[in-house]
Amino acid sequence: MSDLLSSLLAERRTLLADGATGTNYFEMGLMSGEAPESWLTESPGKVADLHRRFVEAGSDIILTNSFGANRFRLKLHGLENQAAELNRIAAAIAREVADGAGRPVVVAGSMGPTGELFEPLGALTMASAVAAFAEQARGLKAGGADVAWIETMSAPEELEAAARGAIEADLPYVFTASFDTAGRTMMGMTPESLAALAQTLPRKPIAYGANCGVGPGDLVASVLAMSGAAPGDVLVAKGNCGIPVLHGDHVHYGGTPELMAEYARLAVASGARIVGGCCGTSPAHIAAMRQALDSLSPAERPSLDAVEATLGPITRPKAAAGRARSGRRGRDAEATGA
Repeated sequence: MSDLLSSLLAERRTLLADGATGTNYFEMGLMSGEAPESWLTESPGKVADLHRRFVEAGSDIILTNSFGANRFRLKLHGLENQAAELNRIAAAIAREVADGAGRPVVVAGSMGPTGELFEPLGALTMASAVAAFAEQARGLKAGGADVAWIETMSAPEELEAAARGAIEADLPYVFTASFDTAGRTMMGMTPESLAALAQTLPRKPIAYGANCGVGPGDLVASVLAMSGAAPGDVLVAKGNCGIPVLHGDHVHYGGTPELMAEYARLAVASGARIVGGCCGTSPAHIAAMRQALDSLSPAERPSLDAVEATLGPITRPKAAAGRARSGRRGRDAEATGA
């Protein structure tokens, strides 16, 4: 299998990923409590339509509708025995859209958390987690996915299990974590520790980074920390469309296309080479981000104050982020002889 993502990264400075799946599906009629993966067989045309709208908006990478398609998550809907086939269908739908784009578009097989806790906190073992993720990755590969896209991870053990599952299926992979608790994941990982983990896996990811979390300001702060810890690595920024606000039983993301265009510029200036949107990000937001990336001019690495002033509150402790910035400047100076 050719590694399309690596080829495009070798040709281009930045790539644009897509936006949200779940929040756009809700706008299209998905009901609360309904598994998005059920649309793979019940409403495949809607799944393809969202992919197509993101491609038309300028996305270079589209994520399959398979975020919760591991057997542990599917068990909640009685679909655990269909895991391999649902992943194959998810990738095949995206593959058809990508192949009809008239330009190279990467099909990224979305792989999200199991929802289980690893032992001793829970019953999940490393072996069973790797097996479940390998099953998912094999299904995605069979459907035509170019790369496994492991996302919204919180625990290092689960991230490693997903990576090993992709490796077992011989599928290149990317991973991202969600830093939503004062600059850490729910299970305590920092952006710096995520960068360190990437160096220890049996096969290094093509790229890694952050997705979801709180708002785009926090997301960019996480990218700043990672690029400071591991300059030269390919980083991903896939932030939410503004700060989430609860309106009754509905979570609203108020980010405008203009805000997300600024986020895209700041993410690249902070070290990201793959930029996209997460919750709340529509094709209209992605179109604005495409324009921003296409008109980029060289920019200095931003300060956290500048990020916060433009994108909104940052919960990551600024002292820690400041140390990461200083470390990056030192490495850059060594590399350039400055």
